[in-house]
This record gives sequence, C-alpha cells and structure tokens, in this order.
Amino acid sequence: FRADAPGALVIAPQSLRAFEQEMTKRRRNALVIGPGAGVSVRTAERALSALSAGFACVLDADALTVFQDEPEILFAALKKCPAPLVLTPHEGEFATLFPDLAAKARPDMSKPARARAAAQRCGCMVVLKGADSVIAAPDGRLALGGDGPAWLATGGSGDVLAGFIGGLLAQGAPAFEAACAGVWIHSAAARESGPGLIAEDLPEAARPVLAELFAGRWAHRDPLRMRGVEFASR
Repeated sequence: FRADAPGALVIAPQSLRAFEQEMTKRRRNALVIGPGAGVSVRTAERALSALSAGFACVLDADALTVFQDEPEILFAALKKCPAPLVLTPHEGEFATLFPDLAAKARPDMSKPARARAAAQRCGCMVVLKGADSVIAAPDGRLALGGDGPAWLATGGSGDVLAGFIGGLLAQGAPAFEAACAGVWIHSAAARESGPGLIAEDLPEAARPVLAELFAGRWAHRDPLRMRGVEFASR
C-alpha cells in the first residue's frame, strides 16, 4: 500500500521476468504503459512483452516515444496482439510514430483523416488528443471529441485519460467504446471540476459524472452526441 493512498495497491516489479510473472495472475487483465515510465529499453521491453502476452493495453507517453526510431517494431507487435488496444498520443508523440502524418508534414489532411490513417497503419485504436480529440479505429470508424474545456491543458491530464480508458478495458469494454467513453468522462470530469484543476482532481471529479450516468439522468439523451463525443461517418 502507498502510505498516502491506502486504497491503491502498488506493485513494482524490478525485472522483466517479475513483470511477466505479474501478468500471469488471474486478476491482471489490462495494462496502461507509458506515463512516467521513462524513454528506456525497460519501457520498450515491457510494452512488447505485454502485447506478446495478449494483454489489453493502453500505450501512452513514453511507451510511444520509446519507439520513435523503429515504429514498425511497435506496429508489428500491435497487429499480432488479439486483445483490445488503444494508443493515446498528443500531436508531438503522434509525430514521433507517424512523422509523415504529422500536422506539419500533412497540412492538406484534416486531423480526423490523419488519425484514421494512423489507426489503419498500426492496426489499433488511436486517440489523437487535443482540444478536438479524435478517436479512430482501423476499420474506419471515427468519433470526434470537441467539448474538452481549456483547463484540461495541464500536465498529467493525458495520463489520467489513459487510466480512464484502461479501467474501461479492464471491465471488458471493446477498445473503440472504451476510448470514446474515456474521452467523454475525461471532458465531463474537467467541466465538473472547473478552471484551475490539476490532473489529480480528475478522478475525484469523475465520481459525480458517473453517478449521474448510473442514476439514469442521461437516459433521455445520448451523452456521447450531446456533449463531448460525436460519431462521424466512415
């Protein structure tokens, strides 16, 4: 247990073998890899090991940047993995993996078109983050998240989004639906918290958002279309 967070069980496997042993335990069914991990061989090894083991994964931050010199190694592992997978890059991380699809390289392409092309190339869901986040699937499905408030642009908020999506994958949600719902919850929690939020505020702010959903207060409308995520045609 962490002394300052008794509800959080923290396990810190020091070796790749110990990490792989953790993945054999029955209750381990989804991983979020990258935030704070460091751009290192260790991060790359663990990402590839998780994909090889067939784990549902969200890859973010350092787990994306670490493959900037050899993105095809990551793409090959993603395509072989049968589990739900989501990449959550911001524009900078996106450019390291897909330099020919970066905004500066392709000013003629819209953000949805670039995200869709990336998803088709790597074979999994891509959440291209920003004020107008795009969720793209390899089969051409798109969802547009355009309701994130400006105060979401704070350090660590993207890591929380990766955690939201990872939590939904752990509960058995399909990758596209988990990504869409994660983006919506993330934006709704930010609106609930209000200006001045820091990343640590988001999980707590998500509680009343989820309470409203479970209470059926959104039953008369589609929250994904109403506020936060709008589905686009293929």
